[in-house]
Amino acid sequence: MSDDIAKSLDTYKKSARRLRKAHAKDDPQAIERVAAHTPDGKQFRHADFLHVIAREAGHESWPKLKFSIQSAAMTNAEKAERLKMALYFGQNWVVEKLLAETPDLPSSNLGLQVALYDLDAVRKAIEADRSAATEVVGIRSPILHLAFSREIHRRPEKARDMIAIAELLVSNGADVDDAYPAEPGADHKLSALYGAICHADNFQLGAWLLERGADPNDDESLYHSTELNDTRALAMLLKHGAKPDGTNALPRALDFDDVAKVRLLLEAGADPNLTIPDHPSGMPMNTVPSLHQAVRRGRDTACVELLLEHGADPAAVWEGHTPYALARIYGNVAAARFLEAKGHATPLSANEGVLAACAEGVEDPGRLELGALTREDKSLLTNLVGMPGRLDQVMALVKAGLDPDVCDSMGLPPLHTAGWNGLVPELEFFLGLSPDLVRKNDYGGDALDTVLHGSEFAPRRKEADHVACARLLLEAGSVLYPQYITNCGNEELALFLSDWQEQAR
Repeated sequence: MSDDIAKSLDTYKKSARRLRKAHAKDDPQAIERVAAHTPDGKQFRHADFLHVIAREAGHESWPKLKFSIQSAAMTNAEKAERLKMALYFGQNWVVEKLLAETPDLPSSNLGLQVALYDLDAVRKAIEADRSAATEVVGIRSPILHLAFSREIHRRPEKARDMIAIAELLVSNGADVDDAYPAEPGADHKLSALYGAICHADNFQLGAWLLERGADPNDDESLYHSTELNDTRALAMLLKHGAKPDGTNALPRALDFDDVAKVRLLLEAGADPNLTIPDHPSGMPMNTVPSLHQAVRRGRDTACVELLLEHGADPAAVWEGHTPYALARIYGNVAAARFLEAKGHATPLSANEGVLAACAEGVEDPGRLELGALTREDKSLLTNLVGMPGRLDQVMALVKAGLDPDVCDSMGLPPLHTAGWNGLVPELEFFLGLSPDLVRKNDYGGDALDTVLHGSEFAPRRKEADHVACARLLLEAGSVLYPQYITNCGNEELALFLSDWQEQAR
């Protein structure tokens, strides 16, 4: 950050500090200024006073004021790079700010013109040089810039131009199955279809790609379509020949309380008893039969019954447990009773009895035989802590002997999972056990970075408070790196982090 930018920001920060002091002294003018821009009856933080100063300066929030000052000092090359990121991450206000400041910013970058659905500019570029339709710009070809752009959510009225660009690119040699490495040098690639459907949530472009022959079996799209808010993308992929088996789509669908997705996959021929090897990306998969997955994810009896109707094996043993035993261990009472009623109850081993007692709130559940624990047993804390209302069970499991620092197959310790879900009491509990705050999971994030990611992508639960989780971690000693603020797509959390950073100086 240049000295001029720092001085300009410092001026606003000093104004916020003066306002805060005046407000604390019940100065009538300060109270009036704050009341004009903040809700009544709240406990004010420094971030609120920064917000007031930003609003008085004509900006919607402190991050937007800060970005306005910083962007004014950027070179055009820096602005173009920032615009590319904003289009990829769907940071619409950043896109609008950069284009308002520098309308001709995309003029020499075909990737940006494609991502912004600038049909005239794209047509002129290809008329001048047909190879432009396939030439890589940065790390992606034009059709990939189109597929991974989230501009459709900022400018839905440009959908017709978006499709016209897709047609123009393909008619000049672009491949509807084009893909690029998920990581530099990686063999596993992310397809245009995945970009459109699963990254950008752009159903219309995804449908166009499939209609033009894009391969729905790209090792990504079907699996991730189960994570979307509705079933239409999943149904569309299956209609175009996506094969569920080998994708882990069925176990992933069972992560969510949406029996319609499970039904679609089963009716498309998904084998409920299939387990598969690790994903082509190199990430470990939940190689779990669907009935086991249903009970461990808390699915209801309707879902369990649907799986049984489609041939799920109630006697199958996975990680040392039958579906019935796993239902007891996870505290899925409804599923356990249903399986009992259907004659599928099985005797519990000594360890299963202790784990089930922890789920059932037995005062003295006993001690686990640690040498006999399966991988699933050891990961139980991580699997449970992301579910609201399971803290008593989690605490009982720790008391019974489970190691609170053991990671799951994706390198996530319980602390990270609690933070990703924004669950404050659970995070506090694991913080009290002196965890390693700098440890990184297999996605490359430490505890704080995992909270920031969860603030954007975790389920929207009423219990979630990612700001409070971030505060707890920072108070415990987590390091706030500058890029954490820059890359944070949750505006409330970005504001809190900026506030924390300022107070630490």
